[in-house]
Amino acid sequence: MTRFDNLQHFITTHFGKQPDTLEAITGDASFRRYFRLTINNQHFIVMDSDPQKVNNAPYLSLNQVFTDQGFLLPHIIKSDEQQGFFILTDLGSTHLADMLNDANRTDYYTQLISLSAKWAQTPEASDMQAYGKDFIALELSIFSQWLVKEFIAERVDTNQLKMWESSCDLLTQTMLEQPTVTVHRDYHSRNIMHSDSQWAIIDYQDTVRGPLCYDLVSLLRDCYFKLPNNELAQLLAFGYNEFKREGLVSNTSFEEFKVWFDLTGLQRHLKAAGIFCRLYLRDGKTGYLANILPTLEYIVDVAERYPELNALSDWVKNTIVPKVTKRLEQVNL
Repeated sequence: MTRFDNLQHFITTHFGKQPDTLEAITGDASFRRYFRLTINNQHFIVMDSDPQKVNNAPYLSLNQVFTDQGFLLPHIIKSDEQQGFFILTDLGSTHLADMLNDANRTDYYTQLISLSAKWAQTPEASDMQAYGKDFIALELSIFSQWLVKEFIAERVDTNQLKMWESSCDLLTQTMLEQPTVTVHRDYHSRNIMHSDSQWAIIDYQDTVRGPLCYDLVSLLRDCYFKLPNNELAQLLAFGYNEFKREGLVSNTSFEEFKVWFDLTGLQRHLKAAGIFCRLYLRDGKTGYLANILPTLEYIVDVAERYPELNALSDWVKNTIVPKVTKRLEQVNL
């Protein structure tokens, strides 16, 4: 029997009948596969998460942790942990990404910043890794390995390597000096849903204990959507005041907070650009190639505001971006 046959057997065993429809839902960057199930005039989500490829323990344990804290997540109705099959509640199909042209967009973002401040205060749990120095370095290496070396085959000289290492040191130091909170790690427009007039959070299984500004920058400097500068500035100020009100930050000026925000974003975007290349090269997924250049633009724009990162900005702008552009043209032929 194929894995899909086993999945259908799992569904039939739970419901006592064959599904009326089972339709694949595309777009996930992980090894997980999702299906929308219709049976007895009810809708469910079925997740296929092969335990040979994915550790499902955090998905299960953190679901309970965040549900207990009052967050709306997909409820796990039935699971077969040995095979990696899960039946989940269907939260609909409306993501924040589908609502970004709404007149109330700024209100949505303020609500989600407030929600992220609550998420940040979730007590530490056993399946939350520490987002420490080695973890940060591993993520930064995704950029140098998968984008620089593999995607554009760029050779880095001694001066460039020194520049890269000093930039990474600064980004790491800035992330580690922030208050440590509970961090979703992918708190962006495709992982936030609007369901029954509530905000629901998905893809929470990679939650860590890490820097205060990480989820805020994931939301406001989204790899899939760019906020206008004036709106971003307004929301960043709201975020600072909200974090102060919640007691997440104290004795830190807005200027210092903005440095945290900017440099945390640089680390995230370097990692993300590398991941988009890895998804193509390793996993054969082309859907994220269009997000590489906008993500690199974030890096160039932010790094050039900081004298100690000007060399990083120049390198990405004048060396990396042209070669990525050329490579993308070849891919699209």
